[in-house]
Amino acid sequence: MGAPPVAPSLLLLLAGAAGLCRAFFSLPLRVSQPAVPRGSPPAPVPLRPGSGGGRQRDAPAEPGGLALASEPGGSINFLAMVDNLQGDSGRGYYLEMLLGTPPQALNILVDTGSSNFAVAGVPDPDVTSYFNTELSSTYKSQGIDVTVKYSQGSWTGVLGTDVITIPKGIDGSYTINIATIFESENFFLPGVQWHGILGLAYGTLAKPSSSVETFFDSLVRQAKIPNIFSLQMCGAGLPVSGSGTNGGSLVLGGIEPSLYRGDIWYTPIKEEWYYQVEILKLEVGGQNLELDCREYNADKAIVDSGTTLLRLPQKVFSAVVQAIARKSLVQEFSSGFWTGTQLACWDKTERPWSLFPKLSIYMRDENSSRSFRISILPQLYIQPILGIGENLQCYRFGISSSANALVIGATVMEGFYVIFDRAQRRVGFSVSPCAEVDGSPVSEIEGPFTTEDVASNCVSVISFHEPVLWIASYALMSLCGIILLALIILLLIPPRCQHRYTDNDVVNDESSLVRHRWK
Repeated sequence: MGAPPVAPSLLLLLAGAAGLCRAFFSLPLRVSQPAVPRGSPPAPVPLRPGSGGGRQRDAPAEPGGLALASEPGGSINFLAMVDNLQGDSGRGYYLEMLLGTPPQALNILVDTGSSNFAVAGVPDPDVTSYFNTELSSTYKSQGIDVTVKYSQGSWTGVLGTDVITIPKGIDGSYTINIATIFESENFFLPGVQWHGILGLAYGTLAKPSSSVETFFDSLVRQAKIPNIFSLQMCGAGLPVSGSGTNGGSLVLGGIEPSLYRGDIWYTPIKEEWYYQVEILKLEVGGQNLELDCREYNADKAIVDSGTTLLRLPQKVFSAVVQAIARKSLVQEFSSGFWTGTQLACWDKTERPWSLFPKLSIYMRDENSSRSFRISILPQLYIQPILGIGENLQCYRFGISSSANALVIGATVMEGFYVIFDRAQRRVGFSVSPCAEVDGSPVSEIEGPFTTEDVASNCVSVISFHEPVLWIASYALMSLCGIILLALIILLLIPPRCQHRYTDNDVVNDESSLVRHRWK
């Protein structure tokens, strides 16, 4: 509403849209893989913030819980952690760490969607450095192999322990479980600037078992810091997979007030494995998609800094694409733009973001009778990616479909300062000062709203963690293998030669029916 009409010369689509523009292009999307509505938005409900409310600002510190910025020179100096990240949404944000004795400097990808701390342990053509355990006098191998599989890529390594130091983090050195990667497939990618991954999710997801103490759990125990960290990624409106020098901040042990504006709105963590939250509804251009709220949480909704895009369950994705197409001032788009296989290009002097609507995600507040919404403007989901010649700038669609989850990835997180308050089982969102393009904010938070128009529970009552699914999958496959083998024996062996079924006849199927995570 209120946007100017589109001149035919403004748009250069990579897929042919007849009659719209002066030239047409078709380019495959080349990026590093990490990856009828109705109604109106509800008016804010004038509720008084209570003790169970999700909105807070500069709350006092609580033992083991919320911690705000400390004095410089204290045991925790959050200001020293500001701008300790580099990277971009296309290839992830990374933190410099020193591993071993003497220290070896490595860049480590920050990932809230997994739980293992792993680094390259041997030379790899796609990484510039690796951790040479033979050069560290403090490294101790545990002799335990570990394999982690992702939807795109996997690695295998061996568990060990060594001391780490974070130059722009918590003071001191700490002994941490480290997996040194000796074999990988599509994990380290061309052009990445990081050499390992820092999984900040819960120990439930740790491999090979939840008994492996995670990096952050070790840090909380040894450094005596509050069980909370916060994350800011500053790539809004900047090219995806560009120079990799965008800033960001990982604050370990609390919240740095200079990294956000306004209030912090909290939503409960539904399950402590991923950072699973509850999504109530989505709006495109202020209009509700009118889907059952369970569709948004099928089979979970998580906050994951290691995922490049906003990923939506297929049904939700289709509804969002249709709504954006209807709301946008672009008359026609190739389906390849929405699926991520084609780019859309405009003249470099033009800004296409005014042609697209705002996207809003409603989350349940800590007070379950109300909600709040986080909104991203098109500058966050219509993402610049490369230029063609001197005159054209191309963009990709920063939203994709998922078969397993709604994933709030970098597309959304770059608009907010996100607080992972593990002590109080909640995730907080506040507007990030670096989420601006041409001096204007590209993200918003509003609330509270009533939840009378949504179900009291939008998350499946039965929730299985992945380890349980693995056990069930292997058990089912083993049973099927035994039955199949028995049938083959009955068909091929004469009745008099049939023998009793033995352990040697068991077929072991090592394939996994469940991916470790979604990217």
